[in-house]
Amino acid sequence: MTAATIRRARCLLLVLAVLLLTLTPNAPSVAAEARGAEVVAVTQVADRQVDLSVRSPALGGRTVNVRLLTPDGWNPDDRGRHWPTLWLLHGCCGDYTSWTSRTDVARIDSLRDVLVVMPEAGWNSWYSDWWNNGNGGDPAWETFHTKELRRLLERDWGAGPRRVVAGLSMGGQGALMYAARHPGMFKAAAAYSGSVHPLLNDESVSRIMGFFAGQGDDPRRVWGDPVAQRDVWAAHDPYYLAKRLRPIPVYLSCGDGTAGPLDPPGATNALEADFDRQNHALAGALERAGVRHVTTNFYGPGTHSWPYWQRELHASLPMLLGALRVTN
Repeated sequence: MTAATIRRARCLLLVLAVLLLTLTPNAPSVAAEARGAEVVAVTQVADRQVDLSVRSPALGGRTVNVRLLTPDGWNPDDRGRHWPTLWLLHGCCGDYTSWTSRTDVARIDSLRDVLVVMPEAGWNSWYSDWWNNGNGGDPAWETFHTKELRRLLERDWGAGPRRVVAGLSMGGQGALMYAARHPGMFKAAAAYSGSVHPLLNDESVSRIMGFFAGQGDDPRRVWGDPVAQRDVWAAHDPYYLAKRLRPIPVYLSCGDGTAGPLDPPGATNALEADFDRQNHALAGALERAGVRHVTTNFYGPGTHSWPYWQRELHASLPMLLGALRVTN
């Protein structure tokens, strides 16, 4: 076979490959996967607040939003400057706007030297790549956050390699889970009223299965059956990941579900009471695992509500910013 014949054969194969990609129904997904996550829109929503619309292969090519609270002097066109980064994760029933709409995070002076990342995580995603009957695939929230979004922010939006993470409720579980499952990604982690030991007892399992079933989902799509797929559940339960948190400072806080100083009289909350028991169990597991830098604030009376989470964000900032080497 002559050199000219070989060149013609290669050209023909290339043309056929392009045609196959064009005609195959899955072609957009294949192309998107090759490109990785990409920003398709940018919106300035307030002073120092920028929303990125990100198309994600890990989420089946869907577009979701990420809110950035930007530091003073931030300029995404300055590719040579990168900022310490705080990831703030929302809870179930919230979204990427929750932290800025429900707390004073945008007015905290000590965060003016930090890039704060508030990603969308779905109404009841549980910060997980869903099991989907063992098939995986969409949605893969953990992959979106820890791989696609992280790389995108560090390449194009000024995020640096020093990161800490904090979250509330579902996001508290996500914060500890990401820190444990991705060693070295975060320098510290904080969980406020976090779902940190969903396998604690039957009540805890039933409650989280109820959350999984939100919006009509089969609750077994997320981590499978809590008995048959117990290993999958344990792999997403911070209690069983305690040893992996040894290298970093950890902050845990929770109320006991009774009316506290920031509640109306007579308020009670069974969810917070459950999470309080989970947090105490996790604190014990961290101690047994030899995690040396653990701060707990189990403040007794207090429900599952935003006034406490805003207070706990402020309380944990010295630890978080210290891990970022930012002066509070």
